[in-house]
Amino acid sequence: MPHNIRYTLLSLRDLLASIGPFVLLTLLLLALTYWWLDPNPPKRVVLATGPAQSAYDEFGKRYAQALARYGITVELLPSQGSSANLELLRTGQADLGFVQGGSADIGYDDEEAITSLGSLFVEPLWLFYREDSAQRLRQSPTIQSLGDLVGWRVNVGTPGSGVPRLFSTLLDVNRIDRQQLQLSELEQTPATVAFLDGQIDAIVFASAPESLMVQMLLQSPGVRLLNFSQSEAYSRRFGYLTPVVMPQGVVDLSKNIPETDMHLVASTTSLLAGAKTHPAILQLFAQTATGLHSGGSWFNRAREYPSLEHSEVPISPEAVRAIKNGPPFLQRYLPFWLANLVERMWLAMGLILALALPLSRVVPPLYTFRIRSRVFRWYAELRSIEQRFTEPGGAPVPVDELVEQLDRLEARVEQVVVPLSYTDELYALRSNIGLVRKKLLRQG
Repeated sequence: MPHNIRYTLLSLRDLLASIGPFVLLTLLLLALTYWWLDPNPPKRVVLATGPAQSAYDEFGKRYAQALARYGITVELLPSQGSSANLELLRTGQADLGFVQGGSADIGYDDEEAITSLGSLFVEPLWLFYREDSAQRLRQSPTIQSLGDLVGWRVNVGTPGSGVPRLFSTLLDVNRIDRQQLQLSELEQTPATVAFLDGQIDAIVFASAPESLMVQMLLQSPGVRLLNFSQSEAYSRRFGYLTPVVMPQGVVDLSKNIPETDMHLVASTTSLLAGAKTHPAILQLFAQTATGLHSGGSWFNRAREYPSLEHSEVPISPEAVRAIKNGPPFLQRYLPFWLANLVERMWLAMGLILALALPLSRVVPPLYTFRIRSRVFRWYAELRSIEQRFTEPGGAPVPVDELVEQLDRLEARVEQVVVPLSYTDELYALRSNIGLVRKKLLRQG
């Protein structure tokens, strides 16, 4: 190997040996920080949705498809609805879930255990009734208020959906005794089948207009939708309710469905998450929500949702940033995993580097000490040889023996290799060995 290359590699080896401990310390601190902050999200999350063919079910599929692009598998967990989803979040069986405002009993404990990613869309309370039932029971093909349902067979959905609780509240405020109605709590699909078959007079459920069940019932012959003409009054009595209007003809312009503007009461549906859900997952879901729910619909204008209003639990900071500012700057140019890693660790990395930089000043003196120690450690043996010759009162040592020791010392020193910038010290050692040899030969 050429000498120049050998000396260069030697310098690099010594430099790496000097800087190695500091690099290892920095890497160890970074590893501990990574373990503590846990910046990368899990690859699998559970999203509580709702009954089959419901709006929750449909939106759940869209979220799963969107997050698959980031390598996140979203497992959809069907449920009976809002109340069931809230319970799944409380027990940790789901990481996220759709929950309708006012349909679930949210307490003070939930404010610490559950966080919101914002309101996604309005979910009207749909009360469909049969024209023939209205004609038979009210002698008119239409009804005007909830009071006209006295004596009717009404399905209010399963308790897990939260609709029975909401509908019971509306009955109470209208001073209607539940015993005056024949209430049933069938699931949405079998209830709809029974309703269309005439076994039930009216059916109540809450869902977004995108629901296939809503679309079908709005266009079914002999089925009418109750017009909540007092929707504004309901919203003033209950903060979680919002008055909405379904414009004339919005369902089907050619058939003019509905024939007139329909007033409804609606609550906003939020995407809630457990407090232990990874922040990066919350960020991805909030960003996805902005893309899925920002368009216009029957009841809201474009970019009106997702919204940070109408939340019954604290809003996640991740959702606030995503809804207000969109994707972080780094995510616009880097892969998600890398942008997320830098975003969540930049402060810790900055502190570690700030600590490492002052310590790095020790590296040059340490490097110099390592190189010079290869030369200086031989001076101890050289001095010992000289002292054995000049030490008064000691046993005399033959000069030939001392010279032989010097020759062996010089032979070993010739094997020492140092960077070119330190050869002066190596040659100084060899020169000093020669001086001691001359001294021995002169005085011997």
